[in-house]
Amino acid sequence: MADTTYSGDTAPNEPRRTSVTKRGGGDPASRGRTTIADGVVEKIAGLAARDVDGVHAMGSGLSRTFGAVRDRVPGGGGGKASVTRGVKAEVGEVQTALDLEIVVDYGVSIADVAGDVRENVINAVERMTGLEVVEVNIAVSDVKLPDEEEEESESRLQ
Repeated sequence: MADTTYSGDTAPNEPRRTSVTKRGGGDPASRGRTTIADGVVEKIAGLAARDVDGVHAMGSGLSRTFGAVRDRVPGGGGGKASVTRGVKAEVGEVQTALDLEIVVDYGVSIADVAGDVRENVINAVERMTGLEVVEVNIAVSDVKLPDEEEEESESRLQ
């Protein structure tokens, strides 16, 4: 029969207890860094701005025209560009600032639409990223008149 040695005060019929050293310390969420790319914030802000009634489009006329052409070219990357069109973000470690360029529908209060866009964008970006939005600058570049043709309509050529 083999001799069994028990360390400490552990009796032969009791489970052996070991001390556990906690490594890293603190909340697991605080172990490491999370970085958020400018493009992520731009997509969130672009989608949030488009959700506001009275916003007809994002970006200047020129950028929308180039975007319409890019969307028609296979492999032109139109998907990402259309979401972030008219949005520029500067992202730091804990804060972000945004510049948006919008086209509003004729007849709406531009001040009300801008306020609603600002509120919707701030809420969406802060909720999804945890970043503090320090400013949202909005430039209204055009007004969509009811009788204006869409710039992004189908081409007559095939």
